[in-house]
Parts: sequence; C-alpha cells; structure tokens
Amino acid sequence: MAKCDICGKSVTFGIKVSHSHRRSNRTWKPNVMKVKAIVNGSPKTVHVCSRCLRSGKVQRAG
Repeated sequence: MAKCDICGKSVTFGIKVSHSHRRSNRTWKPNVMKVKAIVNGSPKTVHVCSRCLRSGKVQRAG
C-alpha cells in the first residue's frame, strides 16, 4: 500500500453510496510520489504525498 514517509498518510476505507442508496466498499488513495529529497544532508529517494511537497516539509534534491 502507498504510504507517505513524512506524515504517514495511507489508504482510507469507506462506503460508496449510489443515487439509489446501494452501498459498496471503496478506497481513497493518497497522491504519493517517489521523490529524491534531501534527508539528513544527503539525497535519498522517499515516498512523499503531494500535501507534504506543497507545504514545504520536504526539500527536493537537484
């Protein structure tokens, strides 16, 4: 499963409800990307969600 290495955001489960109110299971997946970032002063590949990238919690290498 996809999981952000910074904030720990991962797949969430819930129920999809149609117009006729039939219910079925569904998932919400986070927008997780493999990014080369600077971790402890050296470049490293980490899995990061788009929210962490936009908020500046991760500094990209390069």
